[in-house]
Amino acid sequence: MGASSGSKFSWPARDASAEEVLRWGLAEFGDSVAISTSFQATGMVILDMAACITGGDVQVFTLDTGRIHQETYELIEKVRSRYGINIEMVAPDARELSRMLTMYGPNLFYEAVPKRRLCCEIRKVRPLKRKLATLDAWIVGLRRSQSQARETIDTVSIDEEHGGLVKIAPLANWDEERVWDYIRRNDVPYHSLYDQSYPSIGCAPCTRPTKPGEPSRAGRWWWEEEDADKECGIHVSPSGQFRRSFDILLEEVLPPMR
Repeated sequence: MGASSGSKFSWPARDASAEEVLRWGLAEFGDSVAISTSFQATGMVILDMAACITGGDVQVFTLDTGRIHQETYELIEKVRSRYGINIEMVAPDARELSRMLTMYGPNLFYEAVPKRRLCCEIRKVRPLKRKLATLDAWIVGLRRSQSQARETIDTVSIDEEHGGLVKIAPLANWDEERVWDYIRRNDVPYHSLYDQSYPSIGCAPCTRPTKPGEPSRAGRWWWEEEDADKECGIHVSPSGQFRRSFDILLEEVLPPMR
């Protein structure tokens, strides 16, 4: 599947609220749209909004990398219980994962940025691409204020990186205070690691609490240089020398075509 830039659909108004953007996306694409979430605060806001709109009849998936926190699984159970939503757990390809672990070990991400990006590619990016190939649109919890790499995010855009499908970010204009205000007002369940100074939550080995004054993404891949691009490749692709080194590693890991 995948919607091209010439697709015939009515875009939401530029001043539409997050709820209006989300309602539009769910109605416009029906069974061909899904919410992608890692169950961080923004994702929980979108899930709550979607449940209010649809009564729980909404497609939701998450990337189960095999290295996520136990607390994330516990939150998934709370979501299933409260909203009646079945969460699709999208896992890495077993052969790709086995080859990477055999060649570079289970903790390759600590050794170099290209190897960390390789781990993200096998555990997250490639499984995501396989899932998105079945959709016409996906809904994400990205916000412009999260990082410099996300400053240009639109509420609705054509995602050329994933075959031209529509990418919907209802909370693109929200700041963190607004996210948490919604959670408190609506008693939305949230990830317990937030109460342990984790402002950004990913895989367990790659996430740590932050210190007062540190930016929210400082807890991600903290062993890398401070000004490094703290992205996994799902929304921002690697470039330059990192890209070339990454491509070589990926070619070595992928099983040969038959």
